[in-house]
Amino acid sequence: MKNRLSEGARAAPAGTNERPTLKTIAFMTGLGITTVSRALKDAPDIGTETKERVRLVAAQIGYQPNRAGVRLRTGKTNVISLILSLEEEIMGLTSPMVIGISEVLATTQYHLVVTPYRAQGNALDPVRYVLETGAADGVIISRTEPKDPRVALMMERNFPFATHGRTEMGLTHPYHDFDNERFAYEAVRKLVEQGRKRLVLLQPPPYLTFYLHMRAGFERGVRDFGATAVPFNDVNLDSSLVDIRRAAENLLRAPNAPDGIVSGSGSGAVALVAALEADGLKLGEHIDLVSKESQMLLQWLRPEVMTMREDIRLAGRELAKAVIARIEGRAPEELQTLSYPIPTGET
Repeated sequence: MKNRLSEGARAAPAGTNERPTLKTIAFMTGLGITTVSRALKDAPDIGTETKERVRLVAAQIGYQPNRAGVRLRTGKTNVISLILSLEEEIMGLTSPMVIGISEVLATTQYHLVVTPYRAQGNALDPVRYVLETGAADGVIISRTEPKDPRVALMMERNFPFATHGRTEMGLTHPYHDFDNERFAYEAVRKLVEQGRKRLVLLQPPPYLTFYLHMRAGFERGVRDFGATAVPFNDVNLDSSLVDIRRAAENLLRAPNAPDGIVSGSGSGAVALVAALEADGLKLGEHIDLVSKESQMLLQWLRPEVMTMREDIRLAGRELAKAVIARIEGRAPEELQTLSYPIPTGET
């Protein structure tokens, strides 16, 4: 590798702290600036060996394209904006999603910019910012609503985007989603197989689309498997863990308390486990719990909890591929994917 670099390469000027440029690579390789530029763009008329040499030098000196210059030349930023709520960080979704997206973007010219916001604020604001400033070539959003104004706005502007979650607007757009209806249905089946009959669901906030899906699966499972749904509407997955624990303790002490629980998130399940243990209940004996989780922490820390995993890293990869394909002009109906619950013990 060292010999390949030295062929035709010259030492970079000493004593400079300037950001590496195309001119720097041209100086070090002995090539023209135009050749270097075309090699980095994988132009078909540039030889494979030349491309390899240019990319090696670029990697060694830490060359990054100047996005402002790229934008002036092409009208593109080479940026994908991931707009995430702070609630998703609390639920442990941010890191695996960023990793998944980054795995795809690493092989492209695109860079990822994460824009956080609070769910209590106006979710349209960060989307408007991107649209009005041209800060990105495409956007990924999550926490979709059945009638999502962000989706309507970006479709109106014909702006490339993908959503983590579906909508119910009669509009065709790229998305990746998890089958929350199947998760809840299978969770009820598991609980009934354990002899549980009075079941409760710790559900998403009612204004989100996946609330409709998870609720539909839970209610269908209750009907199909002959169980009874116990109301639990004082808290939801956006509530603090303290509030979830307090509400669960009150529920477990009430007459006709549930003997089976379905939790829509791993963090919510932690609060539920704390509540039932505070009341002297033992998992697998007095009560059973099925939870969705994005990591595998519950499997390790509380193997008594029956879990089904949502692969958020996969979601990140699918969303990145979808938004890039949309930027390139692929039809949105070709860019819709759905993933399914992964039972405990499977990878």
